[in-house]
Amino acid sequence: MSDRTRKTLLTATALAAGLTLAAVTPALAGGTTSHTPRAAAVSSSAQGDPRDVTQHVADFYGAYIDAVWAAEDPSAAASAKALRGFYLSAGARKTVAAYERREHADGILFAQNVPVKWKVAYTGSGAGHATCRVTLTWSDGRHPQVSRIDVQSDLKTRKITGLKPAR
Repeated sequence: MSDRTRKTLLTATALAAGLTLAAVTPALAGGTTSHTPRAAAVSSSAQGDPRDVTQHVADFYGAYIDAVWAAEDPSAAASAKALRGFYLSAGARKTVAAYERREHADGILFAQNVPVKWKVAYTGSGAGHATCRVTLTWSDGRHPQVSRIDVQSDLKTRKITGLKPAR
């Protein structure tokens, strides 16, 4: 991996962690449901564990959603591609690419648009893999539209090895 790609990936991950905390904090405090952009919140701390597979999936989805959300930023597409390269196994990248060719939609989000919120929860492990459920929220309000994705990760490499819409 080149130094530039590594630096871009680290920057995207750090940005995602900060933005994730800023996005989650108002919701936990009973934030508003206004459709106007919120001012950037300043957080006093954040934490994570690079050994935690669920955290790894959450870091990926946070950074990836930030990159595709910022479509007007010239570096956004390169960041999203770098994130896929770092977090997904070669097999998962092939499966995602095949889905995108077939469905003309993003193979990470299983959609053509970008969610406004996301959440990751551990759902189990076995045979050297862990599974997480990613919940994507597509709108604000009292009855937001959500979709769910089951994400499988290799426990040794922490690479995402499989993604599928949850039934």
